[in-house]
Amino acid sequence: MKRLFGLLAMMAVVAGAEPLRVMTFNVRYPAKSDGENVWENRKDLLVAAVRAAGPDLIGTQELFHLQGEYLAAQAPEYKWFGVSRRGNQEDEYSAIFYKPSRLKLVESGNFWLSETPEKPGSVSWEMSLPRMVTWGLFETRDAAKRRFYFYNTHLAHRQQDTEARKKSVELILSRIAKLPGNVPVILTGDFNAPATTELHGVVEAAGLKDAWTNAPVRLGGENTFHGFTGKAERPRRIDWIFTREMRSLMAETMEQHSPEGKYPSDHFPILAVLDF
Repeated sequence: MKRLFGLLAMMAVVAGAEPLRVMTFNVRYPAKSDGENVWENRKDLLVAAVRAAGPDLIGTQELFHLQGEYLAAQAPEYKWFGVSRRGNQEDEYSAIFYKPSRLKLVESGNFWLSETPEKPGSVSWEMSLPRMVTWGLFETRDAAKRRFYFYNTHLAHRQQDTEARKKSVELILSRIAKLPGNVPVILTGDFNAPATTELHGVVEAAGLKDAWTNAPVRLGGENTFHGFTGKAERPRRIDWIFTREMRSLMAETMEQHSPEGKYPSDHFPILAVLDF
């Protein structure tokens, strides 16, 4: 694995810039009902999974403030930002982690997936909970000082939320469409829909590319939700990384677990190596 990463890095250096390592990770909120998989029993597995992958950027979902603080304390090479879906610190975040040694945060913000997107905690389209996007404009710290936007989200989860998920994606895509066309964009998230559904096609039709399907090298299984079992037996690739004006060199579904078969989350994190 290290040899493969080294080859990819060498390719990018020849091209003139080091690639970005980007992760999307639904970390599973600290639910007391998770039994042996409660946060206290898996928090160090999650830290180990992140540090083993070494992403430059992470789009998280279901993150609570105490989880974000723990990860930042145990992996101090990262900073993080965002607010909860209620507009405070008291619920799930779609927070973004980044390495300040590699990236400068130029600007950041949040908006809600509703008919009043600037209103914290707002809900529309008969969703049961507020849903949101946290975003950042980043600049690389290499000589090229390349800029790109990073959007991270978590869509409505219920089966009856198909239309709400579509409207949410359309809102996100309308925001991306207003950005300068030559500025690269990364969109990560738990979309709560398999990649075989119409929703995936809506994102592709807007000109964004799936980092998994477009990578010449793919490692690990395709499906991402496994419910702490390590087995994703039906089409559940619901965690996506999309890009604009970037090239996917490699994508990996990271299936690491403890020797006892314990997992850091009920989702596998996805890592993509991107060049632009």
